[in-house]
Amino acid sequence: MNTSSVLKWVTGGIEAFFAIPLLGWLIYMHTLPGLFLLLLGLHIVTLVLSIRDGKNKHGSILGIVTACLAWIPILGWVMHMITAVLLMVDAKRSERAIEM
Repeated sequence: MNTSSVLKWVTGGIEAFFAIPLLGWLIYMHTLPGLFLLLLGLHIVTLVLSIRDGKNKHGSILGIVTACLAWIPILGWVMHMITAVLLMVDAKRSERAIEM
């Protein structure tokens, strides 16, 4: 498994955690700007590594947008869910491509 796939699993898991209604939003709002910058940085690193490895970059791009808009309660929740699913699907596809 390559580094970009590992980071997609990690960032997808973090996004899934923040998709937990109310709990994710409360933690996100009480740790600003630290958690925002950490998550944004992880998505940027994942994007760069995905480009380098020639893998899908859609999940990382959406993750960057999600990190910037997560402070909006309902929109942030929906975006966290979509981003988590997209990142995990990308990671699984990357693993499957390596096995073949």
